[in-house]
Amino acid sequence: MKLLHKNIFTELCKLFGLTVSCLLGLILIGRMLQLRTLFLSQNIGFINILQLFFFLTPFFLLLITPISTMLSVFLTFLRMSTDNELTALKANGVSLYRMLPAPIAFCTICTLFTFFISFWGLAWGMDMFKTKIYEFARSHSKFALQPGVFNKEFPGLTFYAHQVDNEKGELKFAFVRDESIKGTSVVVVAPEAQIVSSPETAEVNIIFNKGKIFRQSGEELNVLKFGKYAVRLDLGKLLGGFDFSEQKAKDMTFARLSEIRNDPAKAPTDSPRFYRKVDTEYFKRLTLPLGCIILGMFAIPIAYVFRGLKQQYGLVMSMGLFLVYYSMFSIGVSMGEGGSIPPIYGMWAPNILYILVAVIGMKYANEERTLPIVDLFVHVRDRLTRKKAAA
Repeated sequence: MKLLHKNIFTELCKLFGLTVSCLLGLILIGRMLQLRTLFLSQNIGFINILQLFFFLTPFFLLLITPISTMLSVFLTFLRMSTDNELTALKANGVSLYRMLPAPIAFCTICTLFTFFISFWGLAWGMDMFKTKIYEFARSHSKFALQPGVFNKEFPGLTFYAHQVDNEKGELKFAFVRDESIKGTSVVVVAPEAQIVSSPETAEVNIIFNKGKIFRQSGEELNVLKFGKYAVRLDLGKLLGGFDFSEQKAKDMTFARLSEIRNDPAKAPTDSPRFYRKVDTEYFKRLTLPLGCIILGMFAIPIAYVFRGLKQQYGLVMSMGLFLVYYSMFSIGVSMGEGGSIPPIYGMWAPNILYILVAVIGMKYANEERTLPIVDLFVHVRDRLTRKKAAA
């Protein structure tokens, strides 16, 4: 039995690594195209995009680990069923229940790994992602002012400086023209200015010293003198509308979510919708990791009772059942955030349903009985095949 458990566990780990790698690869291709479009007008290289993707990996892993766990267990037991290994083990007195220690240990490890990502890894990845994207925008983007060159990267704003010291952030003979307000043109001119960065809010302030403001509206022109005048630039606009300042529930640590749930006054906003998002995200961080062990146990009887079907049909059925789970989960998230139902019901409903199906399916599989829905599927398939042959 030790050898059997070892072989099953090894195969599960191999399939898990392959499944995670394939899914991450597909996501990487899509995200690279998205980020490349985002930085199309910026001097951001391929390695920089890979760094950004690395920090988004915890977010992706939280979503794909449950399905990877389910597919690993399903494909392992489906292969054993197709190769008649399960039949041989049954003939030698090895019941399905005696094979469970290996998949249970595997699913438990995947669950603990996903809990680690859910509680700490996700928030760390999102924080690092925002920090890196700010650094790239600040140091690599075309916004870096060049002496004697007009900069129009920000919509409605034009910057110019005769002399630029990017290391010290000092500008000489600088001006900015603001045409963001329709029908009004504002020009700020000063003999010197300084660039001050704020990584926390992803803002850049250009502070003009002892200059003049020329404001023209129609035929009216106003001239004002000032000691200091600051022009605030949001790097999020430079990156296609990326919002650095907004605090989102999905970016918070689990401890922070718990703190807000216990004391809503600690939330950055008093919006009821934000609190619902916090509540929904809280239960999401709990239910998704548990989905690893639930879907893993669910996959065993599904693979066992599908032994009468071809492997490709079983795989399609398995993917369809996961889509049902994920659709229920997504609906629970939407309804929880919208206030239609309490988030705890929407988040736990898919897990409870699949636990019941897994328990019933395990009983049928151990007794070598086929679920009625599989019999119906086979009957419909055979009937369609006969009609096609007759035609």
